[in-house]
Parts: sequence; C-alpha cells; structure tokens
Amino acid sequence: MKRKPDVVGSAFLFITLLCAALVCGCTGTTADVSSTEDTAGTRTVTDMRGETVALPTTIERVVAIDDGFVEGIMYRFGMQDRIVGLGGACCTKNYTYAFETTDGRTHEYQNGMNPVRYLIPDLVDLPVVVESGTGINYETLASLDPDVVFLRMGASSFRAGSDETLEKTIQTIDSLGIPLVVLVGPPYQERPDVDQIGEEIRVVGEVFSRQDDADTLASYLEGQIADIRERTKDIPEDEKTRMMQLGLSPRARQGGGAGMAWGRDTIESYFIEEIAHAKNVYEGTGAFVVLSTEQILALDPDVIVLPTAQGYHPASELYTAPYYQNLQELSAVKNQRVYALPWTPYNWAKRLEYPVEAMVIAKAAYPERFADVNVGEWTLDFYQEVYGVDEATAKELRSVQWLDWTVEEGF
Repeated sequence: MKRKPDVVGSAFLFITLLCAALVCGCTGTTADVSSTEDTAGTRTVTDMRGETVALPTTIERVVAIDDGFVEGIMYRFGMQDRIVGLGGACCTKNYTYAFETTDGRTHEYQNGMNPVRYLIPDLVDLPVVVESGTGINYETLASLDPDVVFLRMGASSFRAGSDETLEKTIQTIDSLGIPLVVLVGPPYQERPDVDQIGEEIRVVGEVFSRQDDADTLASYLEGQIADIRERTKDIPEDEKTRMMQLGLSPRARQGGGAGMAWGRDTIESYFIEEIAHAKNVYEGTGAFVVLSTEQILALDPDVIVLPTAQGYHPASELYTAPYYQNLQELSAVKNQRVYALPWTPYNWAKRLEYPVEAMVIAKAAYPERFADVNVGEWTLDFYQEVYGVDEATAKELRSVQWLDWTVEEGF
C-alpha cells in the first residue's frame, strides 16, 4: 500500500531548511542576545541612580563633569585621549602659592596641580561645559557630540545647589539624547564616607568594558584604607589623639576669625574619626565654620592637619607667618605637630588620591603605629600602582601635590 505524503513533516522540514538558509545568508553570527546588542551597536549599564543607560558599543568621545576623578580612571585605562570636554577648570590650572614670614622672607610654592593636569597635559586645551560651577552650557555640551557624559554628584565642578536643579540638569541632558552616567560622590551621600568610591570606579569600568581593571583599582584603594583602619582600630577612647583640620584662609581672617573648622558631620571629620580613629576636637556641625583665635586656643588640639579646601597652606605658614602669631601657644604648634595635606584643588568629592590624605592624617595622629611607613616613599608606590607610571613620574606627582615635605622631614 502506498504511503500518504507526510504533509506536516514536510512543512516542518521546509521551514527548518528555510530558517537555516536565512541564518547562514546573514552575518554568520550566532543568534544570541549579546550578538544582537553588538549588531545594533549599543549596550546598557546601570549607573548609581539605578538607571539603565544605553551606550554605544565603543566609547570614543567623553565629557566628564567632575574634578578629575573619571579622568584619572581613564588615564589608567589608557583612554585619556577620548576626553573631549570637562566640567571645571581645576583639571587645567597650574597653581602658585606664597606667604611671608615674620622676618620678611617670602616662601613660594610653584607648579601645584591636580594630578590629572600633570598626567594629561592636553586637558588645558579642552572646552569647559560648566559656567561658574552652577550652570551647564548645553550648546557647548551638544556641540562636543559626546558618546557619554559622566556627571558626578557632589563634585565642585557642578554645584547644583538643590535636588530640583540637579534633576532639571539630568532631564535636560537626557532631552539632548546624550547618554548620561551619574556617579554619587561622598558629599551627596546620606552620611559622607569613602565606602562607595569603589562602586563609582566599577561603574566607570563597566562603561569602558574594563571591569577587571576597575575592580583591581577599587580593591587596591579599599585595601589601603583597610590597612589604616586595622592599625588604629583598638585605641582606647581616652587615648585617642585630639586632632583638628584647621583651614587657614584669608577669608576667615577677613571675617574676623583665625581659621576654619569642620564638624563631625563632614567628610573631613570622617577621615579623622572613622579612618584614623582619632578624635575631632571640634564637636560642632557643618563645614567651613569660622572660629576666632580664642576658640581655636580653647580647643587646643594635639595635632593639626591643614586641608586645601581654601587653598594650599604649609605647616611653616602656621609656624612663622605674622598673622598666625596669636596661635603659637597651641600644643600642636609648640610641639611641631602640624602637617599639610596633599594639594588637592577642588577635592570636595574626593578622588583617587584619597588614601594619601588618609595616610597623612593617620601617621600624624599615631606615628608609632606607622613607624614602618615612610609616607614619601609610600606615595611613590601608590602613584605607580594607581596610574601605572614609572618612579620618575611618581616623583613628579608627589611634587605637584606639594608633598615633598614628607621626604624633607622623613615623615
């Protein structure tokens, strides 16, 4: 008996062969999700708002609205030539500082820089898209035709002023059709700390498909902070060093004060109390709090560190400048325990060098616990590890951050 044709089977075979032919006749790639994304030329990352951002597969043009944080990571990745626009001028300036002593001599510091200014000299030629720290020039931004814009909340380059202003800025950039990746720096966290900086680095790594390198960098920085904490974690409360970040600023003197203090709700206090496990003698709240000579003398810290939020100020200025002679009775001054933090212009949100700042503070507080650490040499290792530079370049970075005093004093 003759078999009837298997219509269903024949149809199935025809469809199968047709699909196979269509697949073979296309690009030759396998039909999975990743290849579809690659073929379309886009991929997605999740930023620190929790927003999914569609990006080109290859990132060639980058605008960084921050203070050198993203630029430093891109230098490590070897992608610094892809930066086409900046948020502020702190990455482009070459700073000089001078002061006079009571004997009439002038001390001058030259060539102070944001580390990325030294590492990426071409930044000085790039357009700046933020005007006066408060408003973005969207025409300039759009003209740069960026593949991605990084906006770091809390950076000095863009001082939004309010959540409403920030949201409008984000909406406007989105409306231009420019992919926007938002990072959240310490000043925009509920309680300022450095624990999320690693997450910021990892997000940047994901944007550039350099996740492993970003994780290595973040883990290294986190490891340096962990080591400082481990060395100082068991100090009894009544034995903790009494410290103060004292802002030396003409603005404070012009306002009738002698200096500025940072309260216990600030990132400055966090470095003292939560990383170095010392005690912030100023128990108030707020940043840039102007104090009188009498108030500072009453606090009488054992150790003073000089932040650079109001410009660079070396320890010798507090020791010898005529306008600080009324502070010579401070214990920290009499015992020569005043230390300058690295020159970090516009460093509100902290950048890759934040462990250097932490190390200076911790060793200033507890030199005996860091007797095996020569900070001058330690910084060379740090720069080489973070930026992949040679020793000669690391020495230049130490100089532009005005840390040569660590070598001169054997700190």
